[in-house]
Amino acid sequence: MLKDGQFGGHTKVQFKCSKCGKTTIVDTKRSVDSTVVMSPLPSFARTDSPGSNVNLALPDPGIRLPEKSKIILSILSGPSKGESHTLSKPRIVLGREGADIPLNDPEISRHHCLLEVRDMHIDLKDMDSTNGTFFDEERVRAAMLRDGTEFRIGGSLIRVNFRPK
Repeated sequence: MLKDGQFGGHTKVQFKCSKCGKTTIVDTKRSVDSTVVMSPLPSFARTDSPGSNVNLALPDPGIRLPEKSKIILSILSGPSKGESHTLSKPRIVLGREGADIPLNDPEISRHHCLLEVRDMHIDLKDMDSTNGTFFDEERVRAAMLRDGTEFRIGGSLIRVNFRPK
């Protein structure tokens, strides 16, 4: 996730993919709600990129549940407040119906966001949801989640915790 200060008023931002090393230059502009719009969207943030298709086998050996911890998602607010979900696989979709973890929140898309566990952190990717995914009170396409971090989808605030097995 990039903060406003990292753009420094620049109209173009250059990214280098940590996996393949490809460099991408994107144009940036601010929308009315202060969201930074990037085009073309870098591949790591696109839901149509090969690595984000939830129906694929796990091609990336870096995606795995930690051996000594269990990951718990706690719903802190919203219609499903009080629920908690222990991740049973390293790639899950949060959403309403048809998701790996369904949440009863009308503001959440059917397939809202994708979580990919990489041992001791989680890559969060928005799946082109209608109402967006928020991290540190900013709408994001992708973010890295660690123990104790929180993110919001729809009216649901969710905390990630890594607990010893």
